[in-house]
Amino acid sequence: MPTLETETIPPYPSRETSSRKGPKARWFWMFWIIFIALGVAGAYSYSNHLKKEMIAQLQQDTQREMAALKAQYDSRFTELSEQMKEMQSMVQSFNELLTFTKDQASGKTDNSNKLYSQLNEVKQQLNKLERKMELLK
Repeated sequence: MPTLETETIPPYPSRETSSRKGPKARWFWMFWIIFIALGVAGAYSYSNHLKKEMIAQLQQDTQREMAALKAQYDSRFTELSEQMKEMQSMVQSFNELLTFTKDQASGKTDNSNKLYSQLNEVKQQLNKLERKMELLK
């Protein structure tokens, strides 16, 4: 009896063909996972780099502003000390003039009173300058 040989096609693919697709898919997913991990690591590294640059820039700006403020403070302090020296010399000269006037005055106290009031005004200005100097210190 002759036998008929028919080729039957199985309804499902064989395991050999599906096993070939498995490693390819695994490599594909591993590649993307590594790629994403490298991207995250790169972004983190870049953000740290930007943070360090920003901190360095802020420090430079702060140092510049501090130097400018110190220079302004020093110039103002020098100016006030010069004004105070001038006022002290004026007070000294008025004091000498007042002493001379008191010695030379007879019954008339008109001139000495004027000099004394001017001396008081100069002393008040000197006191104001001294307060300003103390505030600057």
